[in-house]
Amino acid sequence: MSQQGYVATPPYSQPQPGIGLSPPHYGHYGDPSHTASPTGMMKPAGPLGPTATGAILPPGPPPPGPHQFGQNGAHATGHPPQRFSGPPPVNNVASSYAPYQPSAQSSYPTPMSTSSVTQLGSQLSAMQINSYGSGMAPPSQGPPGPQSATSFQTPPRPPQPSILQPGSQVLPPPPTKLNGPGASPLPPPMYRPDGLAGPPPPNAQYQLPPLPGQTLGAGYPPQQEANSGPQMAGTQLSYPGGFPGGPAQMAGPPQPQKKLDLDSIPSPIQVIENDRASRGGQVYATNTRGQIPPLVTTDCIIQDQGNASPRFIRCTTYCFPCTSDMAKQAQIPLAAVIKPFATIPSNETPLYLVNHGESGPVRCNRCKAYMCPFMQFIEGGRRYQCGFCNCVNDVPPFYFQHLDHIGRRLDHYEKPELSLGSYEYVATLDYCRKNKPPNPPAFIFMIDVSYSNIKNGLVKLICEELKTVLEKLPKEEQEEMSAIRVGFITYNKVLHFFNVKSNLAQPQMMVVTDVGEVFVPLLDGFLVNYQESQSVIHNLLDQIPDMFADSNENETVFAPVIQAGMEALKILFQPQTNVYDSLAKDCVAHGCSVTLFLFPSQYVDVASLGLVPQLTGGTLYKYSNFQMHLDSQQFLNDLRNDIEKKIGFDAIMRVRTSTGFRATDFFGGILMNNTTDVEMAAIDCDKAVTVEFKHDDKLSEDSGALIQCAVLYTTISGQRRLRIHNLGLNCSSQLADLYKSCETDALINFFAKSAFKAVLHQPLKVIREILVNQTAHMLACYRKNCASPSAASQLILPDSMKVLPVYMNCLLKNCVLLSRPEISTDERAFQRQLVMTMGVADSQLFFYPQLLPIHTLDVKSTTLPAAVRCSESRLSEGGIFLLANGLHMFLWLGVSSPPELIQGIFNVPSFAHINTDTTLLPEVGNPYSQQLRMIMGIIQQKRPYSMKLTLVKQREQPEMVFRQFLVEDKGLYGGSSYVDFLCCVHKEICQLLN
Repeated sequence: MSQQGYVATPPYSQPQPGIGLSPPHYGHYGDPSHTASPTGMMKPAGPLGPTATGAILPPGPPPPGPHQFGQNGAHATGHPPQRFSGPPPVNNVASSYAPYQPSAQSSYPTPMSTSSVTQLGSQLSAMQINSYGSGMAPPSQGPPGPQSATSFQTPPRPPQPSILQPGSQVLPPPPTKLNGPGASPLPPPMYRPDGLAGPPPPNAQYQLPPLPGQTLGAGYPPQQEANSGPQMAGTQLSYPGGFPGGPAQMAGPPQPQKKLDLDSIPSPIQVIENDRASRGGQVYATNTRGQIPPLVTTDCIIQDQGNASPRFIRCTTYCFPCTSDMAKQAQIPLAAVIKPFATIPSNETPLYLVNHGESGPVRCNRCKAYMCPFMQFIEGGRRYQCGFCNCVNDVPPFYFQHLDHIGRRLDHYEKPELSLGSYEYVATLDYCRKNKPPNPPAFIFMIDVSYSNIKNGLVKLICEELKTVLEKLPKEEQEEMSAIRVGFITYNKVLHFFNVKSNLAQPQMMVVTDVGEVFVPLLDGFLVNYQESQSVIHNLLDQIPDMFADSNENETVFAPVIQAGMEALKILFQPQTNVYDSLAKDCVAHGCSVTLFLFPSQYVDVASLGLVPQLTGGTLYKYSNFQMHLDSQQFLNDLRNDIEKKIGFDAIMRVRTSTGFRATDFFGGILMNNTTDVEMAAIDCDKAVTVEFKHDDKLSEDSGALIQCAVLYTTISGQRRLRIHNLGLNCSSQLADLYKSCETDALINFFAKSAFKAVLHQPLKVIREILVNQTAHMLACYRKNCASPSAASQLILPDSMKVLPVYMNCLLKNCVLLSRPEISTDERAFQRQLVMTMGVADSQLFFYPQLLPIHTLDVKSTTLPAAVRCSESRLSEGGIFLLANGLHMFLWLGVSSPPELIQGIFNVPSFAHINTDTTLLPEVGNPYSQQLRMIMGIIQQKRPYSMKLTLVKQREQPEMVFRQFLVEDKGLYGGSSYVDFLCCVHKEICQLLN
C-alpha cells in the first residue's frame, strides 16, 4: 500500500473543568483485525477540558450513546418510536439488467412550464390508482379555515409586494464602516418557499393528483420496464427492507401510459432555478429574525445586519415549535449546520476583530454567552439583560455607553458585537494553555518512501510539488510571510527526521528504528521557518528520491509516524505507553490534526485508518489504483488546496442557546470529552459541524430561539481568538409555520449524518426503514394538520419540502447504506467519513449531482447551461453532458454527438477518435473548448476535493459507473427510482393517516 501525508501543529488552550462524563466511543467498518499502514497529516486541535483516559479505537462497535438518535417513528402521534431502531424490513425481489436502449424522448426538456403544469390534471386523471389496500378510510383532515393553498395544478402566483414579518426585528442600520454602503432602509422582501417573491401562503403546499399504477402490494408501483419481464404487481418490495438482489434494470424508452412523466412531479432543478431567478445576484440582509435564506445553490451577496450569514449557519427550519409535543408530532429534526470558517467572498465584508485588551470579551455572568445583538441594555446603559438566560448583568465601566430614545446604545453601529451576527474577539491569556501565548503552528510533512512509492515516481512527484506549495503557506493578510514552521519526516519501516536549520550546508538525517518507543531525536533545526531555510529544504527535497532509490523495503508503519509528529509538536521526550489505543485522542489533546493521503491498490481498512483524521479535524484523501500519468494532477491539486486553505488550530467550540432548548447531539470531525465542549485539533473552511437541538421547556413566540456558536482557536500567526456566530429563529405554536420555514438541503445534511453515524451500531435495513418512516411521518403530519382537504389518493407535500422525497431517495441509494459485494468496504468507509464533515452546499451536490447539457452552451455567454434532472431520460445520443457531484466529474458523450463539437473540444475528427484514457481535456484554442474548461473550473472552484474527470462514451462499459449517478432512476446496486419512492412514501402516509 502506498501513502503520503503531512502533519501540522498548533498551540495550546487553557484547560477548563469538564463535566466528568465519559467520552463517546467510536467503532469502524471492516475486519478489526486487519490494519494497514496509512499516511497522515496532523493539524492542531485541542480540548479545553481535561484529557480523559480511555481507548480511542475500540475493537468493535459500541452501544448507542444517550444522545444518539432520538425518538422517531411512524405511529401514534406524540409517541414516536426510537430513531434508527425498528423491525427489519422485508427483502426485495431481485431484478436483472436490461440491455441499454437510448431514450426516445427529448433528452433535455426545458424546465416545467405553466402549460405542462395545467395539463397535468387531465394527464393524471386517466391514470387512476386505488387506495393502498382495501377498505382504507380517507385520512382525517385538518380543520377548515382561511388556508390559501398552492395546488400542484395551479400556476405560480406573480410576485407580491414585500411586507414586514411580524415579531422581533433588528432595524437596518445606516451605512457605516461596519456594515458597508449597501444597507437598505427597508427590510428585505420575504420569499415564498417555492422561490417566488412575496409572502408565502399560510399553508403553501405541493399537491400531486392520484399517482399512476394499480393497487400495490407493498409500496412500489407496478411499472413495466423495457424487457423487464412480467409486471411486478403485488410483489413485496418494501423500500426500507432491502434492495434487489442484482443490479437494477436500465430504463428503456418511456411508456407514458405505464409510468408518471418526471416533468409532472417536483423537480429539484426547477426549485433551484426558481430560487436563482428570484433571489440570485441580490443583497440578502440578515436583519430579520427567522427569515429563510436563499438556497445554497443561489449566488447572492450576504450583508450581515445582526444575524450570522447562512454561509456560517444553516438550519433545518427557521421556525422552531414552541413545545416538545409539537416537535414530536411533526418529527422534523431541529438542527443547525455550522461552518465556522466558511469562505467569505471578496465582495463581502470580512469579519471584524474586537480587542478589549486585558479586560477581554464582555460575557454574561451566568451562562457565559458573549456580548451580541441579543443583549438588551437597561437602566440607562449601566446594566444589560442576557438574551440567552435573562440574567441581568452590570456593564463593565470601560464598556459603558449611554442609550438613545429607543433604548439602544449610542455606539450601537460602531461596535461589531452589538450590530453584527458574526465577529471575532482577541482572546486574553486566560484562554491560553497554562496562561501562555501559543506558539505559531507547524506543518510536518511525512512521506512514505517505501519501495512501491519510489518505483512509481510518487515520492519524486511529492518532493517537486512541495517546492511550489511551500511558497504558498497560509498567512495573515497583513503579514509578508507565513508564520507557520515546517518539518520533514520520511518513513518506511523506520522513521527518518531531518535537520534543515538555515545555517547548514546540507540537511542532516537522524533515524529512529525503535518504533515502539518513538521520540524526536532533535530539537533544534527540525521545525523551521520556510523562508529562512529555503535553500536547505530544497536541497533535501532534491535528495530524498535518490536517497531511497535503492530501498527494497515495502513494509510501512503508521501509528508510530503519527505519534512522532505529535511528539514533535509537543516537543517532549517523555516515554509514551499505550499510544495506539489513545492515538487520536492524544493528537486532539496536544493540538495535532492528521490529514492522510492514501494511494491504495487493495483493501487497507480505511474505516480504521480514517478514524484518526476524522477525530482530529483532518481530511482523508483516497486515490484508489493511483496511476501517475492519470491521477497525479488530482493529487497535486488536493495537496495545494489543503495547505493553502483557511484554517483554525487547537479549536474548541461551544454552542449556547436561549432558555427552552439546548444542543444535544453533534456530528463532524470532532472529539467530545463531555456533553458541551466540541474539540477539534483543527477546523478549516470546508468543515461543518451539525448540531441537533431538543426542547427542555416551552419556547416563547415573542423572544424566539437564539443560538450562539463560539469557537476558541489559534490563528495561523499564533494569535488566540474567539469567533462568534449568532442566529435568531422564530418560534410558533402553529405547525404550518414550522413546515413553511423548512430547508430541505439542511434536512438532508442532518439525516445523512444521523444515518451514517448509526451504521456503526444499527443494521442497514433498519436505518433505511427509519429514514423512509420519518419522511412519511413528517409529510403525514403536514397532510393531517396543515393541508387543504383532498382525496386520499393524492400525495400532498409542503411547498418548502416538495423535493424532500427525491433527496431522501438519493441518500437511501448511497453506497454507505447499501451492503453490496460490488462496493468495496473501503469506499463505503471513505464516503461515510467525507459526509460526516460536509456543509450543506457540499452534501446537496453530493446526493443530487449537477448534470449540464454541454451541447447547448452558448459560447458567447459566461453563464452555465441550464441543468437538467439526473435521469437517463434526459440523455440523448446527440448530446454531451457534464456531471459533477463534488468527488467525481464525468463527461458523457452520446454516440451521435455533433462532429463540430467533438472537433472543438477534443481536436479529433469524430466520436470514434476520442481517447477516453485521459483525465484532462486538451487545450484547444476553440470557443467550445475554452467555454467547457471555464465551466469545469467554476464547478470545481467551490469544492473542497479535486474532481477527477472521466470521459464516458455511450454504450461502452465505463458507462455503468456513470449511470449510478443518475439518481432519479433505479439504482444500479439497489434502490428505487424517484417515482417508485414517491409511491412508497405515499403508501406509508396513507397507513399513518388511516
